Amino acid sequence: MIELKRAKENPILSPNKDIGWESKAVFNPAAILDDDKVYLLYRAIGEYDTYISRIGLAISNDGVNFERKNENPVIEPQDDYDRWACEDPRVTKIDDTFYITYVALSVRIREGGKPTYEIIHNLNSQTALVTTKDFVKFERHGIITPKNSDNRDVVIFPEKIDGKFVILHRPHRWCKNWFKDPKSKKIDVAIPVPFEELPHRPATWIAYSSDLKSWSNCELLIRSSHENDEKTGPGAPPIKTDKGWLLIYHHVKKDEKGRIIYTAKAALLDLKNPSKIIAKIPYPILFPKEEYEVKGDVNNVVFPTGVLVKDGELFVYYGTADKYCGLATIKLDEIIDELLRYRTI
Repeated sequence: MIELKRAKENPILSPNKDIGWESKAVFNPAAILDDDKVYLLYRAIGEYDTYISRIGLAISNDGVNFERKNENPVIEPQDDYDRWACEDPRVTKIDDTFYITYVALSVRIREGGKPTYEIIHNLNSQTALVTTKDFVKFERHGIITPKNSDNRDVVIFPEKIDGKFVILHRPHRWCKNWFKDPKSKKIDVAIPVPFEELPHRPATWIAYSSDLKSWSNCELLIRSSHENDEKTGPGAPPIKTDKGWLLIYHHVKKDEKGRIIYTAKAALLDLKNPSKIIAKIPYPILFPKEEYEVKGDVNNVVFPTGVLVKDGELFVYYGTADKYCGLATIKLDEIIDELLRYRTI
């Protein structure tokens, strides 16, 4: 068995009490290596009453020690579709353009500092797209996920396949459990497969597009398989290796005490047809155990959102307990070798 090695500097990014919009929490960072620099786009919280998320930027020469580059957020609520939050960014580079996806919330999710069940249950998360060439000027492209799918964790592959963009995403409402709730009858949700083929719980799907707006060939990729599982979703954009697309994703379950636990797992997808899983490690490669992962705004969370390869080492950036940014590493060859022990095709 393998386990990612946590950086001794963890948490590598913490709330900045001197800057209001990121004074309470910084977590779930997107990460990308470009021109020998690591760019980190992190979700930030400045207060707990309305809990509005914004996205900040930090840059590093070594991938470990980061310097914040802006006193203001680089992405923040601006339009009706994201007026209450810009959450959980992911970043991919295709040619000379960086594609940044983030969760956009059009409604307030907290009242009196606490989330309400009614709001959370009926929340219709959407994912928006922003592009940039230099992390200075950003162009907004609006919502890219299917209507009423309650869609998060959208990651874009770093190259087109057969001339099309490829995404992984986690549509919360494309599962049997959601349709069993009486409240679901009030919302019109179009599903891409017959109801009988839906997973029981929220899962990871793959889809293709020519324009990042209209999606086709939506297929279920990774589903929850155990009784105590809650959901699975994409983590970071896949990394291309000579053995396949390396995917670090998140898995959520309830433990024996009924606590929700977020862990990180790994899979390998076919290079030409990424809807095929070549291998999947059956156990978590990172799980909450350090104080900064176990206790925070949401306890027991490691949430992988950024991955890159630097000098043969896989750097996995993750949110810890919805409070801090963490880093864990492993030799790329080591994780690929372990994956190939569990080949499925």
